[in-house]
Amino acid sequence: MASGLISCLPGGNSWLFRRYRKSRPDAGTSSARYCYAVWLRHLVHANKLGLLSGTPRVVAELGPGNSLGTGLAALISGASRYYAFDVMTYSPNDENLRVFDQLVELFQGREPIPTGGEFSAIKTSLDSYNFPNEILGDRALSEALDPARIRLIRKALKNGGHNPGPDSLIAYVVPWLGGENIIEGTVDMVFSMSVFEHIDDLSSAYSACARWLRDGGVMSHEIDFRCHGLDSLWNGHWRYPKLMWKIVRGKRPFLINRQPHSAHLALLEKNGFEVIEDLPLCLESGLARASLASEFAGMTDLDLKTSNVYFLACKREEA
Repeated sequence: MASGLISCLPGGNSWLFRRYRKSRPDAGTSSARYCYAVWLRHLVHANKLGLLSGTPRVVAELGPGNSLGTGLAALISGASRYYAFDVMTYSPNDENLRVFDQLVELFQGREPIPTGGEFSAIKTSLDSYNFPNEILGDRALSEALDPARIRLIRKALKNGGHNPGPDSLIAYVVPWLGGENIIEGTVDMVFSMSVFEHIDDLSSAYSACARWLRDGGVMSHEIDFRCHGLDSLWNGHWRYPKLMWKIVRGKRPFLINRQPHSAHLALLEKNGFEVIEDLPLCLESGLARASLASEFAGMTDLDLKTSNVYFLACKREEA
């Protein structure tokens, strides 16, 4: 609640953001290894289930965060265009270039996919964490890592993806909702990592993804339903009544939307997606059903204990 009140003060959000960055200098996409681990998980899952054959040509990411590293990993592995959508500009060029150079080294070394330890926050698991040679074989990786191509991607980073032309490798769109920079039906894959729990207008977000994707296009998302440190219970945010939550939220550009697992599945169905893989991770709930705020009283038992989910979905042709 104190942070929510601070966000209402002039400069409050900037102070909160600087405080967060100082406390976690290597958090999330500031780490090349994290970006490598996240992108290869999305790529491996989609190929394993036959929704992709190799690296998708055009990819879009929601909420890249501290750097464009996860999308840069997609480009390095062979994608030809990357759209990055965010609510605020977080990714400075020097950060992007540092992460990019480290990612190139990881792919050149065919490093195993990082897991466990520092990456325990990534809940999506794989059958094997070896480098995916079955997807990025010698020829595909050699072409992707061609020095001229790597120089081209690095050059595209000079303006950070802002004001992209029609043939730009990178388009960094802030604020993101609307995505007018994308020609409808041209994206092969939309992905995110712990982002959809922060989007206030989920209905518009899923609708936008459906417009961007081609028929048969893939969505790959991991969603974190936990309270993000706002309560002593991992699911305690579902007991806050509307007025208290309004104070907690304050004027922050984003926080968490508190929408449970079933709400996302309903929006996928509404927007013409077929769910191919739905992998909820469940934790014991310390929250009694009687303690739920009135707007969450109808949550299912599965919603109440689902802390994270990974889902893979494709756009139906009739969508």
